[in-house]
Amino acid sequence: VPATVERFEEAVRSKAAQGWTVFTQIDHAAAAEKAGLKLLPRMVVVFGNPITGTPAMSKAATLAIDLPMKAVIWQDEQGVVWLTYNSGPYLMTDVFGRHGVTAPPAAAEMLAQFLKGVADQTVR
Repeated sequence: VPATVERFEEAVRSKAAQGWTVFTQIDHAAAAEKAGLKLLPRMVVVFGNPITGTPAMSKAATLAIDLPMKAVIWQDEQGVVWLTYNSGPYLMTDVFGRHGVTAPPAAAEMLAQFLKGVADQTVR
């Protein structure tokens, strides 16, 4: 999981010229351990693009509950590591829509291409 997190973050940061950034990580397994519980690795990476996210949040403050975006890198019971994130079309239609914000279809496609590229770099 740590190596996959590192590759994912590197992939996002490789797009910094377009405004992409990694904000933070949330380590659910470490939190569980502090509470005396066991959990297989579950690392959430919070990332986004303030250049594109800020104008949307200016239209709907509540969008900040769903942005920035998140990806979870996790290990299953067989030891396989997975990368999971919401798709571009889902974010641009369902998530934005629930806050009353519309995004052009081209934005969903651009986001989908970004996420595919980052995922491809991560799981190479």
